[in-house]
Amino acid sequence: MTIRVIIVDDQAMVRAGFAALLAAQSDIDVVGEAADGRQGVELGRRTHPDVVLMDVRMPEMDGLAAARELLDPGGPEAEEGAAHRPKVLMLTTFDVDDYVYEALRAGASGFLLKDAPPADLISAVRVVAAGDALLAPKVTRRLIADFARQQPAPRRNRASRLKGLTPRETEVLELIARGLSNQEIADHLVLAEQTVKTHIGRVLAKMDLRDRAQAVIFAYESGLVTPGDR
Repeated sequence: MTIRVIIVDDQAMVRAGFAALLAAQSDIDVVGEAADGRQGVELGRRTHPDVVLMDVRMPEMDGLAAARELLDPGGPEAEEGAAHRPKVLMLTTFDVDDYVYEALRAGASGFLLKDAPPADLISAVRVVAAGDALLAPKVTRRLIADFARQQPAPRRNRASRLKGLTPRETEVLELIARGLSNQEIADHLVLAEQTVKTHIGRVLAKMDLRDRAQAVIFAYESGLVTPGDR
C-alpha cells in the first residue's frame, strides 16, 4: 500500500529536498507541500495523507498548533473516523526543543531531527505510517529530563485506568515507557515478539492511546514509571 505524505515546512529548499527523497521511494507518494501550519492543516484536510511531516517552528501557525488541529478528536476529521486522521512526524533542527512534550501530548507520533540521515527519514515515515512511534534518542532523553524537572503529580484518573490492565500488560507498558523495543521487551519477558505486539495492541486499545509515544506519556502521567527508574 502506498503511503501518502504531505510536507509542511517554511523553507522551500527543505520541502523540495524531502519531497525528492521520499517521492523516489516506490511505496511513498508525496501528495502536497505547505509553507506554514495553517496551510498545512488545510492541505491535510483536503488530501487526507497517511503521514504529515511537520516542521516545529513556522510563521502563521506553528507545528504544534497545526498538529493539534489535525489530530483533534472533535475536529472535522472525526466525522470520517479516526482511521483517516494522519500520523504526524515533527521535524526539528534542535535536539532540545521545548515543544517535545506538548507535541506528543497533542498526538504527534514522534520527532525526527532535520539533520538525520536520508535513510532515517524514509524509515521514519514507514514506521509512523505503520502505527508505531518514533523518537530520536536525544529527544527521548529530553522528554524524560523534562518529567524529572517538572515532577508532575500522577493524574488520578489515569492512575485508576491502570486497573483495567492485566499484570502482564502493565509490565509491557512499563517497559515501553523505559524505551525498550519490541524485541528487547520479548527478551526481557521471555516471550515471542509477536506476543509482545499483541500485548501492546491491547494496552493501546484499553487505554485509548494512539501509539507508543502516547503510551510513554500515559505511563509517566499515571505514575506507573517515574524519571530515574531503571
